[in-house]
Amino acid sequence: QVQLVESGGGSVQAGGSLKLSCAASGRTFSSYSMGWFRQAPGKEREVVAGLKWSGSSTYYADSVEGRFTISMSSDNAKNTVYLKMHSLKPEDTAAYYCAATRVVWGLRIMNGQEYEYWGQGTQVTVSS
Repeated sequence: QVQLVESGGGSVQAGGSLKLSCAASGRTFSSYSMGWFRQAPGKEREVVAGLKWSGSSTYYADSVEGRFTISMSSDNAKNTVYLKMHSLKPEDTAAYYCAATRVVWGLRIMNGQEYEYWGQGTQVTVSS
């Protein structure tokens, strides 16, 4: 049974930092791409960042470029993907989800419908 479990969300003031984790289990993810998405109340879900499991390629939405970093655990056995968030802004407030897709890479990784597995989400709240 595949599981993606996010953790690390919380409440911070603008300018603060958080590190989200996504622990993946239930299969081998070496051929997958991983993504972080977010959804704020009343807004559509949007892609935040993507990572080819091999670590060779990453993607960032323009709104988070330079502030967020997606990475994977150096120990492949941990199957964990991280999202380090710095210089947080109130507009970053949302529920954050990690997801896995068998799409190797390319524009399709920005489309949530391409993702097969999803975590339950973790809330990030940034106050001004």
